[in-house]
Amino acid sequence: MPKPVRPSKQKFKMGSLEHYFVVTGFYDLLPKAVELARKLGYDESEMIEAVCKVFDKSNRYPPAYNRAAWFMTVFAEKLSEARSDILAFRAMKKRNRETISGSGRTD
Repeated sequence: MPKPVRPSKQKFKMGSLEHYFVVTGFYDLLPKAVELARKLGYDESEMIEAVCKVFDKSNRYPPAYNRAAWFMTVFAEKLSEARSDILAFRAMKKRNRETISGSGRTD
């Protein structure tokens, strides 16, 4: 199966969802991924985190066949991981901010 054509990275704003899909090599699956994520109630930041996690997994365990089905399965799994990671990060950041402000120090 031929590898999908990767669009130029300059076309997309750095940090955008499209940019991350291009850089990770999953640009051809962007429309289906967005559709799935919206259906499951995830936002753009969670999609960005999830596609990076999928890329990491694809480097360790590349799909042997049916790349699109493999991607959608792993992407759905990684969306929930991404949400938990983002929520944990925000809670830790808030706790650290409260700890610093409670000790008399300022940012």
